[in-house]
Amino acid sequence: MQKAGSIKGKLLLLFIAVAWGSSMVVVKGSTDFIPPGRLLATRFTIASIVLALIYRKKLKLIDKNYIKSGLIIGGFLFCAYFTQTTGVMLEMPGKSQFLSSAYCVFVPFIGGLILREKPKKYHIVAATICAIGIILVSVVGTFSISIGDSISILSSLCWATQIVAIAKWGKDKDPGLITLLQFMVAAILAWVFTLTQEHSSSIEINQRVIFGVLYLGIVCSGLCFLFQTISQKTESPTSVSIILSFENIFGIIFSILLFNEHMTVNKAVGFVFMFTAILISELKPNFLKDKSEIYIDNEKDKR
Repeated sequence: MQKAGSIKGKLLLLFIAVAWGSSMVVVKGSTDFIPPGRLLATRFTIASIVLALIYRKKLKLIDKNYIKSGLIIGGFLFCAYFTQTTGVMLEMPGKSQFLSSAYCVFVPFIGGLILREKPKKYHIVAATICAIGIILVSVVGTFSISIGDSISILSSLCWATQIVAIAKWGKDKDPGLITLLQFMVAAILAWVFTLTQEHSSSIEINQRVIFGVLYLGIVCSGLCFLFQTISQKTESPTSVSIILSFENIFGIIFSILLFNEHMTVNKAVGFVFMFTAILISELKPNFLKDKSEIYIDNEKDKR
C-alpha cells in the first residue's frame, strides 16, 4: 500500500510539471508588453523575496563560501533563463520548451569537462537520440536552423552548466539557501541588464503583465522550488525525474491550446525522440549499462 506522504510528493511534482509546462506560454504572452530583461528582473526579485521568507530562519548560515557559490551558480542561472526567454520570444513556446529542456542530455558531457566524470554509454545513446530529435524539430527544408531555435538550444547548454555548477559549488550546502542566493544574483544581473540595455518606453503595464510576473515569480520560481525540495524527501530520484519530465508534454498542450502551435509530423516525431532521450538520460536503463555499473547499483540497493 502506497504511503500518503508518497502520494503528496507525487501530487506536488505533478503541480510543478504543470506550472513549468505553462511557464513558457506565460513568458511568450508577457514579452509582448515587457522586455525580457525587465521580466526576468521582476520575476527573480519576487522569487527572492518569497524564498527569503520561506528560509528566513536559515539566513544566518550564509557565509563567504555560500556567497561565492551563489555568485557562480546565479550567473549561470541568469544566462540560462535569459537565453530561454529570448528563444521563446522568437519561436513557439512548445517547441522552445522541448529544445531548452534537452539540458539533461548535455549535463554528463559538461560534467565530464568540469567534474572530470566520464559520460556513460546511456548518456551517449541519449545524446544521439536527442540530436536526431532536435534536427527533426528545428531544421527546415534548406537544412538551416532558426535564430530562436539556436538560442533555445544554447539555453539548454546554459541549464546543463548551471546544474553542473550546483554539483561542484553547491555540494554540502543547504539547497534552499543556494536556491535563494542564485535567484538574488540573477535578479541583480537582470536589473543591471534591463537598466542599461533596455528602454522603459517599451514597457506596457496591463493585467497580462501583472499576472505573468506574479505567476512566474511566486508560483513557477518560489513555490515550485519549495515543492521540489519537499517532494524529494519522500520520492526517489527516478520518480522525480519521470514526473518532472512531463513538463514538456504540458508545454506542448498549453502552446497548442493558447497559441495554436502547428504540429507537423516532423515535429511530433522529433518531440518523441527528445522525450525518449530525456527518459533514457534520467532513468539510466540497465540494458545500456556496463556490468560493473549494474553491480554497483545492486550493492547500493542492498544497503
